[in-house]
Amino acid sequence: MSYNTHSNIGSSSRSARTLEFGRTHVVRPKGKHQATIVWLHGLGDNGSSSSQLLESLPLPNVKWICPTAPTRPVTLLGGFPCTAWFDAGELSEDGSNDWESLDASAAHIANLLSTEPADVKVGIGGFSMGAAMALYSATCCTLGRYGNGNPYPVNLRAIVGLSGWLPGGRSLKSKIQSSHEAARRAAALPILLCHGTSDDVVLYKYGEKAAQSFSSAGFRHLTFKSYEALGHYTVPAEMEEMCHWLTPKLAL
Repeated sequence: MSYNTHSNIGSSSRSARTLEFGRTHVVRPKGKHQATIVWLHGLGDNGSSSSQLLESLPLPNVKWICPTAPTRPVTLLGGFPCTAWFDAGELSEDGSNDWESLDASAAHIANLLSTEPADVKVGIGGFSMGAAMALYSATCCTLGRYGNGNPYPVNLRAIVGLSGWLPGGRSLKSKIQSSHEAARRAAALPILLCHGTSDDVVLYKYGEKAAQSFSSAGFRHLTFKSYEALGHYTVPAEMEEMCHWLTPKLAL
């Protein structure tokens, strides 16, 4: 099942430009539908390749939604246009962040989950820039609002980030500590981070920094797994780890 959707970047933008998201691919559950996870691809990839990767996982009760990011000029690539959830100057938390697009993509993703049945648990996962997007969504869910102040509509139950980083990690602790409700949500949201020690695209230290930022902000159910000699790609061991981790977290 595939469909196209538009996302308007909201009235807070000076130039309200509308970017069109690509095609969304859905992997239906083979068993009883207990959970739905939106899975986000990396820079230049698409939802189709994500769906192929996820189809073979031994999680029969999970529905996977694999959207495709808008095509946009990417600073990191010298302005070359490709699929990207937001613009990035570098793949790290030290880069300047395109908050407008982070919010627009986070809203698009939340929108995909907002129509799921009430008894189905929902989560977000992703690889590389998709992982950064999943982690940003985790912060929006915890704070109860997007960066632009609009309310975040979905109660996320699990977050997975493979080979990613955390946009806005430096200010996370102070934002969460200023709200009892945010601190309570942070303490309850399980996050799995996996990173290869030989990653030369998103350096291992940025994965570590994301884990440290979450941990110091009060996320108690945080798992950080490092993979010796793994570069910027996924391996079956990582996928197995994710399946083992998700099963109790989503009561599958």
